[in-house]
Amino acid sequence: MHIPLAEPPAAAGAEHLEQQQAAITRLGHELRALVEATVRTAASADTLHRVADGVRHVTGQLTGRRRARTEIPEVDGFPGGPRMYSPVVGAGSPLAPPVRITPTDDGLIGHCTLGIAHEGPPGYGHGGMSAMLLDELMGQACTAAGTPGLTVSLQMRYHQPIPLETPLRIVGRVTGTDKRKIFAAGTITTQADPSTDLVTADAVFITPDPDRTRALFPGLEEEA
Repeated sequence: MHIPLAEPPAAAGAEHLEQQQAAITRLGHELRALVEATVRTAASADTLHRVADGVRHVTGQLTGRRRARTEIPEVDGFPGGPRMYSPVVGAGSPLAPPVRITPTDDGLIGHCTLGIAHEGPPGYGHGGMSAMLLDELMGQACTAAGTPGLTVSLQMRYHQPIPLETPLRIVGRVTGTDKRKIFAAGTITTQADPSTDLVTADAVFITPDPDRTRALFPGLEEEA
């Protein structure tokens, strides 16, 4: 008789994590489609009431223990790893574009397309979305450079409005450090015209000392 060998715990844990992240990604994709359809629809009031009842029913299926405010999701790699529910890069977030980030020689580059759900002026992205995109890219650039920090200053300059449903290019890079301070810069352009800045930003981040880090992120202590 052949008796299958037990899977090593580490391998079983990695497989569970991958399955969970895949399921979260799929749900996030469908939720983003729902949000986009919701803000574009011209359906009747009766239809909207019927859909609202259906959404309430679906929400009721997400039972079980709920994550506490300071708890780091088991599917996340904080800091420096994937953030599944981030409103900027999270594949599981119904709010995120989401941004896909790759490293460059001197920082990070992100790609995304904003939908109608991110609208400010008709046809263009909300200015707060631009700030959130750049804050994320510059913050991740700090982490990628080995100097993770929290935003303490963010100066935005809006040159032209960000068009919706247009592939965008977001760049973040570290420009200098001073003890625990990290200075960064970022830009948003379209992918089709990367030489024309639509929004630019400068930011200052600061690396909290160990005591402050423990106070801000008690979940890191629990994981350790």
